[in-house]
Amino acid sequence: MTYKVELETRAKREFRDLTRQVCESVVDVIDDLQANPRPPGAKKLVGENGYRVRSGDYRILYTVDDSSHTVRIYRIGHRRNVYRRL
Repeated sequence: MTYKVELETRAKREFRDLTRQVCESVVDVIDDLQANPRPPGAKKLVGENGYRVRSGDYRILYTVDDSSHTVRIYRIGHRRNVYRRL
């Protein structure tokens, strides 16, 4: 069963700010999340309801709703900044 991938407003803005090369690798990871929302290498976040998956030095933070088959991406960013609260 394929999942629907949605990007929140903040994630869309962060995605637009990425370089072309990083953007292409992130798109590949996002496409893979449609088929398998918990791929090998995805880790459950500690203290939050969500997961993270790596794409080089960048991280994609997301939640999975199995009842509606939806993956909601809420952060995309460099590993040094993506976990910080604003």
